Amino acid sequence: MGVRLMVVDDHRLLAEALASALKLRGHRVLAAAAPTAGAAELVVSRAPEVCLFGTAVPAEPGVFDPIMRIGRERPQVAVVVLGPVPSPRGIAAAFAAGAAGYVRHDERIEGVERAMAKARAGEAAIAPQLLRGAFAELLHPAVQPDDEGQRLLRMLTPREVEVLLRVAEGEDTRLIAAGMGIASSTARTHVQRVLMKLGVGSRLEAAALAARTGLLDRAAGAAKGPGRPA
Repeated sequence: MGVRLMVVDDHRLLAEALASALKLRGHRVLAAAAPTAGAAELVVSRAPEVCLFGTAVPAEPGVFDPIMRIGRERPQVAVVVLGPVPSPRGIAAAFAAGAAGYVRHDERIEGVERAMAKARAGEAAIAPQLLRGAFAELLHPAVQPDDEGQRLLRMLTPREVEVLLRVAEGEDTRLIAAGMGIASSTARTHVQRVLMKLGVGSRLEAAALAARTGLLDRAAGAAKGPGRPA
């Protein structure tokens, strides 16, 4: 039986892509919207069964305030957070705000559906390995916790950072080549290297990973830096 749901994410392209995929699997999507800051008002007015709430910064102060409002005004709505590889603080903040689940952004669509079904049934929707990882980090914290977006950014050359930004903007190989003043074959090679380094199989996956981990914002900042060599 399909779920009546809404998808909100700060990146509209990701919200619409996930909404389209869920529609094709028989779910009723009431809305796909951005940014998450306006999620509460939309959810309160539409009253879905489940709200999928995408964020790249689960540990950022105030990011889950919309979930708290949804809980106060529409307690029957189950909110499932879609986030990056989480820190214990991020998981704790999501559930403290009233979320019914936490799913990694790179989870398969079947996993998202299972989380939706659990949340709608009143169960906590979080993979056991996420909880184990969170408890392990809480018990044995790293001296300098790694930032996933920063770690991924360090893997890319300045030229590949520019390619990633153009991919995230939806540019195809021809536009990337024209915008960077390089041959299409060279642009295609750069794109393939970016996909390989990020460990993804498509441009959409690369854009999703970059957005969810904060890599997209970090890459944009790096691209504005002075005089980085290609």
